Parts: sequence; C-alpha cells; structure tokens
Amino acid sequence: MKLYTIDTGFFKLDGGAMYGVVPKTIWNKLNPADENNLCTWALRCLLIEDGNRLILVDTGNGDKQDAKFFSHYYLHGDDTLEKSLAKHGFTSNDITDVFLTHLHFDHCGGAIKRAGDKLIPAFKNAIYWSNERHWKWATEPNEREKASFLKENILPIKESGQLKFIPIGTEASYIKPFASGITENLLVMAVSGHTDAMMLPVIKYNNSTIVYMADLLPSVGHIPLPYVMGYDMFPLTTMREKKAFLQDALENGYILFFEHDPKVECCTLQMTEKGIRQKKVFALEEMMAPGK
Repeated sequence: MKLYTIDTGFFKLDGGAMYGVVPKTIWNKLNPADENNLCTWALRCLLIEDGNRLILVDTGNGDKQDAKFFSHYYLHGDDTLEKSLAKHGFTSNDITDVFLTHLHFDHCGGAIKRAGDKLIPAFKNAIYWSNERHWKWATEPNEREKASFLKENILPIKESGQLKFIPIGTEASYIKPFASGITENLLVMAVSGHTDAMMLPVIKYNNSTIVYMADLLPSVGHIPLPYVMGYDMFPLTTMREKKAFLQDALENGYILFFEHDPKVECCTLQMTEKGIRQKKVFALEEMMAPGK
C-alpha cells in the first residue's frame, strides 16, 4: 500500500464560524484572520493505492461553479487536483474509487465536471462511495445546510450509474470502525454532529492506523473539546463524538490526517493536564520514507 497527499489549493472561511463559541482573542493565535475576519484553510485530499485499487478520498471544491460563488471563498494557491495526481504519476482515469466523506461542496465539488453543457463524473472509471443515510440528508437538505449541498455536485453522480452506498446502520452517532467493502485495509467510522452520517476513512498502513478526519476535526486547533464549528448541525453531538474518538485514538495510537489544517497534515496524540492534545506533527510523506 502507498498513500499520497493530494493538495487541491486553499480557501477562506470566516474564523468565527470555524471556531464556534471560542473567542477570537484565543483562536486568532491558532489561525490568524485577515482584515475581513477570514482564515485560510487547506483543501487536502488523500490517495490510497492498495493493490489494484486507487482510492481518492474527497475531491476539493472543483472548478465548475461561477465566479460569484467562488468570490465568497477566495480560492488561492497553485495546487489543483489534476496537478497533484500528476505529481504522483496518475490521471483522473486511473482512479478506481472516490470515497466521499460527505457531500458539502468543499468535499465533493471536484467529483463532477462540466463538459460543454453537461455535468459528468470527473473520474469516469471510478465507483463513487457515499451512504444511503447521508445521501438522503444531502438531497433533501434542511434550510440551514442547503447552501452547502449543491445539486450540481451531487445528482449527476447518481445519474451516471457510478454511485454505490456503504451500509452504515442506523445509529445516530460515532460508530466505531467497520469494514468499508472497498478493501480490507480501509475501514469506516460514521459520525453525525457535523452533518448526518459523515464517514471517516480508517486506513490500516503497515503497523499504523491513519484516520482521515474530514470535518470532525478540521485542524489540529479543533482537538480541544469546546472547539466546535458553527457550521456543525448538532454541536453537542460533535462534542460527544470528539470525546469518544479522541479517547479511542489515544488508546490505539491513531495517526490523524487533517483535511483543512493549512499547515499540519498529520499528528499523533498525548494526554496533557489540559486533556488530549497533539503530540508529534508531521507530513504524510515522512511515513512513506524508506524504512518507515
């Protein structure tokens, strides 16, 4: 197995929304805001090469929305999904599976592209993986979350015939790792504080377990329990899920991979007098080095 970080650029979001009830005097030291109170965040995907499967976890924003839409998010940086794949010797046609943690635009926007006046899968040879609970939640959105679930990102996936669902059951929140049905080295956790039935990939790599954090922990700065995004649908559920997950992660030595942290890709955890916090921070490629 090989793992690759797939950077797709950066965008900006309101700092207060990203840190919820935490005062700016505190969070601004973690990720300083600009003059518009916006902080920079990464759009970091993960590529898993496991035997004959090439699995892409999330797809970033994509580029098919109009200029007005993107003007709200200040996309910047030189990385794109295509350039990052090419850096590792791959093209979109090589992808066999696209694992979508959830269907907010910054996680699935790159899954669909424009071809003339049509919307088609950006990965024509891939199976797209979601789950039935989240699919229903996203395609019948509540008014608060509606702006994050864009039909042009979602409906063409099903229309293509390339969509499959991972069975996750009916539990409300924090389901411990279970088989994904994709490869034996890829498990899934399901959480529902940020949005209903978001899936976190759990990757068995050599003697390590790496968890792709999606929006349960967008960054290292969100590890403390009260640091819950204003975007979360059910913040108290998020806090319970974080508490349960962090305890499991500490006890089992999980490595956390961050989708949105602008600087930190991965970290391990330790117990401190303030609770569970990051220990070592490092880039994923450090794990891929010979002898690791």
